[in-house]
Amino acid sequence: MAEASYDVAVVGSGPGGYVAAIRAAQLGLRVAVVEQGELGGVCTNWGCIPTKALLHSAEVYAALKDGGALGLVADGLRVDFARVIARSRQVAETQRKGIGILFKKNGIVHLPGRGRLRPAAGGGGVQLLCNGQPVPARHVVLATGARPRRLPGIEPDGQHILTYVEAMSLPAQPATLLVVGAGAIGVEFAYFYNALGTRVTLIEALPRILPLEDEEISQQVERSLRRQGIHLFTGARVTGVQIDPQGVVAGFLDRSGQPQTARGERLLLAVGVEGNVEDLGLQDCGVQVERGFVQVNEWYQALGPGGAVVPGLYAIGDVIGGPLLAHKASAEGIACVERIAGVPERDIHRVDRSAIPAATFCRPEVASVGLTEAQARQAGREVKIGRFPFRVSGKGQAAGETEGLVKVVLCARTGEVLGAHIVGGSASDMIATMTLARAAELTATEISHTIFAHPTFAEVLKGAVEAARGEAIDL
Repeated sequence: MAEASYDVAVVGSGPGGYVAAIRAAQLGLRVAVVEQGELGGVCTNWGCIPTKALLHSAEVYAALKDGGALGLVADGLRVDFARVIARSRQVAETQRKGIGILFKKNGIVHLPGRGRLRPAAGGGGVQLLCNGQPVPARHVVLATGARPRRLPGIEPDGQHILTYVEAMSLPAQPATLLVVGAGAIGVEFAYFYNALGTRVTLIEALPRILPLEDEEISQQVERSLRRQGIHLFTGARVTGVQIDPQGVVAGFLDRSGQPQTARGERLLLAVGVEGNVEDLGLQDCGVQVERGFVQVNEWYQALGPGGAVVPGLYAIGDVIGGPLLAHKASAEGIACVERIAGVPERDIHRVDRSAIPAATFCRPEVASVGLTEAQARQAGREVKIGRFPFRVSGKGQAAGETEGLVKVVLCARTGEVLGAHIVGGSASDMIATMTLARAAELTATEISHTIFAHPTFAEVLKGAVEAARGEAIDL
């Protein structure tokens, strides 16, 4: 290892790390990636990709159960839970192998092992170690990601109290499940298990589920999940958990302060994530860590005391804080290594945090970009709100997908797209149109003057913009 010399060494191979490594190699840099686990990190192996495989199985099963409305009757329909899990794991393995192939294609060296930093000899800068051996590199990029956050008194044991890792690879489907936390992870798993026939109870401490979404959108999702049979408690604070031979009992105070209990065979703790900053040598190198996340400047250079740059050290992705999204980590990785490689500043793929989309892959799907209505008003913006429901859409009616709406938040003076929020349809794909509009600084005028194919879900986006302008044809 000491014989090699790298321009960039990346610690971690998740969506931030492996993308940064490949982009650095494309720019002609010599690159190594230190990874103690499987290539692809959480997203590929235990997050984004395999969970979507699970959710697709649930969506198809739910559609087949309701197929009578489409004239399709599936007799003897059943869930083969083991095969659902096995397919998800196979998808993850295929993706993981793909990253290994991309490393070889781009001449990236994979160094299996644990990465750790120590101050460089002579002071100033850092030195990277892999399993205790030096990795000579001019620049080190930390992309160590995040892990499930714990709650005091609720310690995951992998058997009764689970994180998302165990929840996606259970040997058998539980008859009942408690989910604590109704952010994207909690809502997706609640939907998945409920759709397959598990009785699910979802408990959220905040007043509403999906609290980062526009309030109107989260309220609609809550109504939908309740209709699907999920027992849902918001504004509920868990006070304790007990394990007995029948499973797990959670005590909590409901929104009125009354004590309640809920029982499940297992409990999934889905209360967010925290950065992987432990045992990296950050303190020894003087790196600032606040609220569990590495502090960086606009070019992802790690910061030391007083905000001074730690020479040669960078950090990207979940380890530097929110939004905790895979595509945000990838974008940061590209911008970071382009800066390292000396790409002219005007050509660097800068990350516009106001144009980072988010999606929750329950049914109905949820996606958003930009400001919520409340955020825009709190910022003092004069806004126009446009809404267009899927029940009016020809494609929605033909596909039997009439639940939900598109909501847009426009600047009343300029027509700027301040935010867009979708529940229903193919929201996770549809949001790309509004993300592009925001990133390209398009206004409501350009969108309303664009011809959208008919009949498509995308037309609902245009309909919402037209509604905000008082020009909606089909409302």
